[in-house]
Amino acid sequence: MTSLDDLPIRDDLRGKSPYGAPQKHVPVALNVNENTHPIPEDVAHDIVARVAAAIIGLNRYPDREFSRLRVALAEYLGHGLAPEQLWAANGSNEVLQHVLQAFGGPGRTALGFGPTYSMYGLLASGTGTGWITADRDADFELTPETAVAAIERHDPDIVLLCSPNNPTGTPLTLETIEAVADAARGVVVVDEAYQEFADPGSPSALTLLPGRPRLLVSRTMSKAFAFAGARVGYLAADPAVVDALRLVRLPYHLSALTQAAALGALAHAHEMLAMVDEIRAQRDRITRELTALGYRPYRSGANFVLFGGVDDPHAVFEALLERGILIREIGLPGCLRVTAGTEAETTAFLEAMAAFAPAASASTP
Repeated sequence: MTSLDDLPIRDDLRGKSPYGAPQKHVPVALNVNENTHPIPEDVAHDIVARVAAAIIGLNRYPDREFSRLRVALAEYLGHGLAPEQLWAANGSNEVLQHVLQAFGGPGRTALGFGPTYSMYGLLASGTGTGWITADRDADFELTPETAVAAIERHDPDIVLLCSPNNPTGTPLTLETIEAVADAARGVVVVDEAYQEFADPGSPSALTLLPGRPRLLVSRTMSKAFAFAGARVGYLAADPAVVDALRLVRLPYHLSALTQAAALGALAHAHEMLAMVDEIRAQRDRITRELTALGYRPYRSGANFVLFGGVDDPHAVFEALLERGILIREIGLPGCLRVTAGTEAETTAFLEAMAAFAPAASASTP
């Protein structure tokens, strides 16, 4: 049988592994940071009606500029954004791919601060862009001084800042983002996929867009909107950046069905986001109760918690899986990551984790 190594793929792709998280059918799936709450039934019916109406016109290509969706996204984000400052694609991964296609490529580099979202490096490889990972500070934090020092050392064409950071959950201060935007020669992308889960009052990088034409802020509907299966990501930036992304997108890249579904979800944004407070409460509960069990949760502004203090992460992962609970191994020594789900899902996870707790082990004679 022919293997991948037998094919004439690009040399820079040899030895790479595709992105992937375990896809298993289990009662409690808390491994990929989805919103585990279902879409409200009345909202679902409206979205279905909008998609059904769009089906009648599927003999025609969709609106190439997804004009209505850009208006709706601008209204949702606020901050004085105009529709011509918005871009959208099939998930924020495709949005970021467009950015790397337009501003990266052979002979150019992208910089991130590890550990961070693993797709950044894969997207860089796929576009022929060199990928550089710089270190974070203690506890996965990132100060302006550390970030600027890395930019001055590497002089990247693209800087990717994940805020809050995946997989650590670490919030990023506006001071750090502003310092990076001012120091970088190229474009700076702030990936705010989890911004809606940040603590109330936490400022968004959207506030820094005026006067910074090389600053880009990406978002997704996959997380807070419970819309992961619809694949809708978007970006806010200077209109010139949007023009650059048009140069690399495929024709009619957003289907009429995707646009209709996204418009339906945005029309019910208040209802769709009603579960965010509950998810945030479960995240804080996980942090509080894991700490009491003797684990070491890291600071999180997202809908998940990274925690250390696990003697054998793989053994714990497998033991949880046997109990029908799926969380995430991320390759950090002594650490695992869990999504904040419903109250029942969180309870199942915490009760199972108590069996492996360092505090429990320490008290055992």
